[in-house]
Amino acid sequence: MSDNIDTPSTQEQPPSSAQEAETNEKAPAAPPSLIFLADRIREKFPEAVIAAKEWRGDLAVTVTREALHAICRFLRDDPEMDFDYIVHVSSVDWPDEPERFEVVYEVYSIRKRHRIRIKTRVPEHDCIVDSMTDIWRGAEFMEREVFDMMGIRFRNHPDLRRILMPDDYTEGYPLRKDFPLQGKGWRDTFEFLNDPAN
Repeated sequence: MSDNIDTPSTQEQPPSSAQEAETNEKAPAAPPSLIFLADRIREKFPEAVIAAKEWRGDLAVTVTREALHAICRFLRDDPEMDFDYIVHVSSVDWPDEPERFEVVYEVYSIRKRHRIRIKTRVPEHDCIVDSMTDIWRGAEFMEREVFDMMGIRFRNHPDLRRILMPDDYTEGYPLRKDFPLQGKGWRDTFEFLNDPAN
């Protein structure tokens, strides 16, 4: 007499329409495109926009240095843009490129819930841009940090001085890529407290 054992089928069954609907509901929706913001800037400043790139829901627009201040004012004042909050000011060092430094402003609209990065490039021999403190007051300390770490100056800034390094620091700008990783050597001669070697 043979034993009949019921075993579950190992073959996968196709999902039911109810399961497919449930899966589709859980899939995250793609973020809405922000390229219309770049189009608005191009429409208003056709000669100033160098490039616009959207990636994973973030939009970055590169503009000429000369138009940077006017574009930022437009971003704040235009009702469709309405960028009323400055998130961050940063910079990037591209030492092998003619326009070595990139200055980046990231701003956000609290009411519209969209954000944008505005970028511009400056050469090492003339690394200065207009300050945005008259547009977004919150840029004051952020621009000071960029000045302190990278040496980029901000024209018409109300208080442009070092913010992280000592006021009398003369060894350069620590976030430039040609700044030594170990500093300028003073760490090697610093006498540490309670060091048995001293």
